[in-house]
Amino acid sequence: MKKAVFPLEEDKPREECGVFGIYAPGEDVARHTYYGLCALQHRGQESAGIAVANGHEIKIHKNMGLVTEVFAEDIFKQLKGNLAIGHVRYSTTGESSIANAQPLISPYNSGSIALAHNGHLVDAVVVRSGLLKKGLTLQTTSDSEVLLKFIASFSSISLPDALKKCMAKLRGAYSLVVMTEKQLIGMRDRRGMRPLCLGRFGKGYVLASETCALDSIGAEFIRDIKPGEIVCIDENGLNSLQVTPACHRSLCIFEYIYLARPDSIIDGEQVKTVRLALGRQLARECPTHADVVVPVPDSGKLAALGYATALGTPLQEGLKKNLWVGRNFIQPTQILREKTIKLKFRPVKEVVQSKSVALVDDSLVRGTTGRQIVKMLRDAGVKEVHLLVSSPPIRYPCYFGIDISDRKQLLAARYSLEEIKSYIGVDSLHYLSLENVLQVMQAPAEEFCLACFNGEYPIEIAALGKCYKII
Repeated sequence: MKKAVFPLEEDKPREECGVFGIYAPGEDVARHTYYGLCALQHRGQESAGIAVANGHEIKIHKNMGLVTEVFAEDIFKQLKGNLAIGHVRYSTTGESSIANAQPLISPYNSGSIALAHNGHLVDAVVVRSGLLKKGLTLQTTSDSEVLLKFIASFSSISLPDALKKCMAKLRGAYSLVVMTEKQLIGMRDRRGMRPLCLGRFGKGYVLASETCALDSIGAEFIRDIKPGEIVCIDENGLNSLQVTPACHRSLCIFEYIYLARPDSIIDGEQVKTVRLALGRQLARECPTHADVVVPVPDSGKLAALGYATALGTPLQEGLKKNLWVGRNFIQPTQILREKTIKLKFRPVKEVVQSKSVALVDDSLVRGTTGRQIVKMLRDAGVKEVHLLVSSPPIRYPCYFGIDISDRKQLLAARYSLEEIKSYIGVDSLHYLSLENVLQVMQAPAEEFCLACFNGEYPIEIAALGKCYKII
């Protein structure tokens, strides 16, 4: 096997962003949005922004950085109103720059609209070309601005009607929160690929990517927004529009495996419960005689707990994660990039020395971090390392908002199981089968987007020049 060369970055799929919206006259909507975005910070750490409307105008503050870095007390004094939307971003399309930070704003009728978007349009290039031919100017490189300008191109009609037209024409994954000076709107694509939920807050309402954001402000969960649904919230209350005929949902399975917070409920399923069940299923499918089960922190903790409980094997913290080595750690050379991983993870020698270790993680994308972790365990005196992954091999790219778009970076797309085992440096390697993932979910394959595992895409991606099977 040729030595694989991958960027030494955290070996996880990364979500593009998280969205939050609130309609609550009389409340400090900007501050509530801030708390909601803090709860969604795991969905994007590059930029954050909040837009607030007071019935007459929309004001926006956004910048690069974490939510706590972007907003200070003096900012909230300037963001007063009755409704707000917010966004945290990790760029999978478009540059990592302030120009691409959201919410984005555009003129609409005699006022304005602001938009926050989670997902990715597969036909963004085609739509962008059409907008440019119409003479419209695009200021950013993100598909979210393409979406905003496309909506704004229907400004002669009401915003809900414009969104209905957009849903009929656009292809891709999108959960949106959109607002005018007086109205908050939530919209989920016809396949429901990205999550969006609805909550009640006093006499108002909240929209969010995950229920953990509702919990952060004390809002009461009502339900998930349905695939193909638009909800409009204003002084007249809440109005639901089911735009597209009911079709099977294709929610991204990685919401349950890795992306969502464990305390969130996504489309009726508690994320923590699913991850524990995946670990138990992994134990049934591939039991080991290891002395100790060690999770890869923090992503493998729940699967490792399920695995250890099912086998009756001790679960111990054999790896410590340094929470203070974050996204801004400077990595100017290859040597320092390798040292970064050593600073992020350190083995607990007393736990692993002379032991056979079942190392459990939820996914394996590029293999770079896993390889370094195994080397550190070997250096700490481990006897054997058996790597158990609570998801199937990732062999195909994602075009719907997850940062695994380059197949050349996917270890399982290029190498056999034996070659991957050799590259990572483990004594054995086992991925949970797709069949057993679906058994845990107790739902048919058609209910989820599983394309990164099996190459079967729920939305046609011919515009990208790709030739994969479409379900």
